[in-house]
Amino acid sequence: MHENDRDLLPEGLGDRLPQQAWASQSVRRAAHDVLASHGYARVETPVLEFEKALASRMAGVQVRRMFRFVDPVSARMLALRSDMTAQVARIAATGLAHAPRPLRLSYSGQVVTIKGDGLDPARERLQLGAELMGADSTEAAAEIVELAIETLRGAGATGVSVDFTLPDLVDTLSAGPLPLPARSIEAVRQMLDAKDAGGLVDAGGEGYLPLLYAIGPFEAAIAQLAAFDVHPSQGGGVLASRIAALRAIAQRVGAKARLTLDPSERHGFEYQSWFGFTIYADGVPGSLGRGGTYAILGQAGRDPEPATGFSLYPDPLIETLTATAGEERRLFLPLGHDRDVAARQRAIGWSTVAALSDQDDPIALGCSHRLENGEAVALV
Repeated sequence: MHENDRDLLPEGLGDRLPQQAWASQSVRRAAHDVLASHGYARVETPVLEFEKALASRMAGVQVRRMFRFVDPVSARMLALRSDMTAQVARIAATGLAHAPRPLRLSYSGQVVTIKGDGLDPARERLQLGAELMGADSTEAAAEIVELAIETLRGAGATGVSVDFTLPDLVDTLSAGPLPLPARSIEAVRQMLDAKDAGGLVDAGGEGYLPLLYAIGPFEAAIAQLAAFDVHPSQGGGVLASRIAALRAIAQRVGAKARLTLDPSERHGFEYQSWFGFTIYADGVPGSLGRGGTYAILGQAGRDPEPATGFSLYPDPLIETLTATAGEERRLFLPLGHDRDVAARQRAIGWSTVAALSDQDDPIALGCSHRLENGEAVALV
């Protein structure tokens, strides 16, 4: 390494300076307060696991996104976690296998991927979320969406919006009223995801074209989807239960967030089944997380257990909160100060900075006030 490279960090990784770290901790604390208030018990997981354990617990987990290397102790392949959901699923299937269901768990921690996501170069992100194990129902899905909204708002987000999707839509339709050759299914998914009408026709998915119009504000889009579903030559009613579930979820959470629908959206929904959602907030670029229904796989992929959950990636929110944060209440404590008085000041919300010498400059140390005669006096 060159001498001038010794302080560089790898691409996509970075430090958090004090104000950023404070905002990060505030977001995590507020989020976990909300989750705990709804009965979601917090668990913690290791940053490293055997690759096989991370890859085999849930269908669709992308091992190629993980940093992998051989463990010198066991000589087995290890992986650095890129998604904590699979780890929480392992806990539910092993250490808490006999716990009563539905099982409610929450978590937070750093995750790392080999490459960034799309235009975002970050390879390390904070992930926090909640999982509801042993339930696959409209009520469970509605609870998770409502909880995701409340968690984001508790962490400081405003103007929350939620975009619903049906991750297994093409599978459901191609197995029923709109059959497709196996070789065409993935191409039809991609063209729907890209909103490419011409490409959709070329892929053999002409019958799927009406789905490109079932997009936008929830009420209008769900009406379009329902009209598509009842047409005998297209949907044939196979989506009726999903449409009813979406309407029930929307009725429960609609007063708390703006709702939209894109039933064929697939980006980021590698393992979700019949229901998925993406969540956004005003003033924050990009999405802040995703959630939906999925299955936890047992040994050798058998005995799947249903689950519903969400994962938030609040780094963009943390950056926004850092930029808009007000001045911290920092009180300078001169040499010889009364320690009991200082303790009382901390108890009412001050952060105190004690002088270590008479050369310490309170303004240079970021203090807005100085303790004088037992009172906080503003520094001019």
